[in-house]
Amino acid sequence: MKWFIRLFFRTLRRIIGPPMLLIDWLTSPRGLERDQAAQKEIDAQTHNMVLYQFRTCPFCIKVRRTIKRLSLKIEQRDAQHNMAYRTELLEGGGQIKVPCLRIVDAKGEVTWLYESTQIIQFLETSFGGSEAVTA
Repeated sequence: MKWFIRLFFRTLRRIIGPPMLLIDWLTSPRGLERDQAAQKEIDAQTHNMVLYQFRTCPFCIKVRRTIKRLSLKIEQRDAQHNMAYRTELLEGGGQIKVPCLRIVDAKGEVTWLYESTQIIQFLETSFGGSEAVTA
């Protein structure tokens, strides 16, 4: 029975995935425009962040859209097709669940955020300030 459920969802992803990615691409949000110094500072802050994601996961798409809208440079790792990234996610965060944002702070402490709502709230609070001017 377990193999049937996996087959069902794999087939569903293959059918629904490409249209979802196309719609995401066609309706992609514009990024914020910041002055060069402010953008450079934000890039330095996001340098130690990594988003573990599956390409066609709707929650991952939601987080990626927020990243683009806020003009953030956050490394994205495909934990669905890359076993090394999948292992990092399991060993570091304790579970294979996406989206997951790994944050390494200035002290070197690692935080793993797993829920798309929490990730978006964190990004909005940290980088969605009024210093940015929308394009």
